[in-house]
Amino acid sequence: MQAPIILLKEGTESQQGKAQVLNNINACQLVASTIRTTLGPRGMDKLIIDGKGAVTITNDGATILKKLEVVHPVARTLVDIAKSQDSEIGDGTTSVVVLAAEILKEAKQFIEEGVHPQVVIKSFRTALNLVLKRLDEIGVRLDNKSDEIYIKCASTTLSSKMIAQKREFFSRLVVDAVKTLDEYLPLNMIGIKKVPGGALEDSQLIHGVAFKKTFSYAGFEMQPKKYENPKIALLNIELELKAERDNAEIRVDNVSEYQNIVDAEWKILYDKLEKIAQSGAKVVLSKLPIGDVATQYFADRDMFCAGRVADDDLKRTMKACGGNILTTCADLNDQNLGTCGLFEETQIGGER
Repeated sequence: MQAPIILLKEGTESQQGKAQVLNNINACQLVASTIRTTLGPRGMDKLIIDGKGAVTITNDGATILKKLEVVHPVARTLVDIAKSQDSEIGDGTTSVVVLAAEILKEAKQFIEEGVHPQVVIKSFRTALNLVLKRLDEIGVRLDNKSDEIYIKCASTTLSSKMIAQKREFFSRLVVDAVKTLDEYLPLNMIGIKKVPGGALEDSQLIHGVAFKKTFSYAGFEMQPKKYENPKIALLNIELELKAERDNAEIRVDNVSEYQNIVDAEWKILYDKLEKIAQSGAKVVLSKLPIGDVATQYFADRDMFCAGRVADDDLKRTMKACGGNILTTCADLNDQNLGTCGLFEETQIGGER
């Protein structure tokens, strides 16, 4: 039997045997030792500076592992395990890494004594089945239990975070937020808006969609700031006169032709505005800019408009209020318009 020939890319190192297994275990222990001290109520913060000089101060395991540039392939696998834990469960990233490293540390002495890795893995599998069986015995079923048990679970996850001293307040806030979602629990429907100033307890849950006041033109102050049961138009349309993006060239030989071009541009804009006004929409939200002419036009008709609304805010509004995000004004009808109970602009801290 000839030894198999393995072709590897140039510059690739191939290492195998007991020494390499021990090397892998050591690499995993290094990653774990980096984030071990962040665990628990007395966990310490880490200050991380990346290649561009951006500074991050955090004690969140998932964030630290994302910021670390791990080169060792096995250690990188450990980082990937933590990332998948974060996306699947949303908590316990540090615990996963620390536990995995501890289990490897226990296995290390057997590898050094010459026990085959397969034997160690078989033992791990047996242990896993025992653990799962025990967990089933001590587990608590959450069938329509009171909020208290959910709040306890949420406050456990906050005990090592920056807001630990206010964890009762935030765990109730989190439970209320998740309970407003439907049974599919689309967590991306919970938006978080950061407003500087104020105390931690000033944080509030808004049963609806909130977004910051967008950049506005003259005429904006004349628009009403509160509506009840309005129809909402969600657009991906620019409502202002723009310079030509492409190298457009128009040759005219007299002034009236030039005037026709200008008039046509204004007509296109006014046609769009007229269709929006006629659709019955009282609130107009667009992903693209809404210019000063359009702002004044809507103000004259007691309509509210906001341009450059963030994409995720617009999608959240669409899912919460109904309607569709349109790229043309031709389809503005009741099926494509959303509606809500109350729309208003309020002051929170220094933000509108």
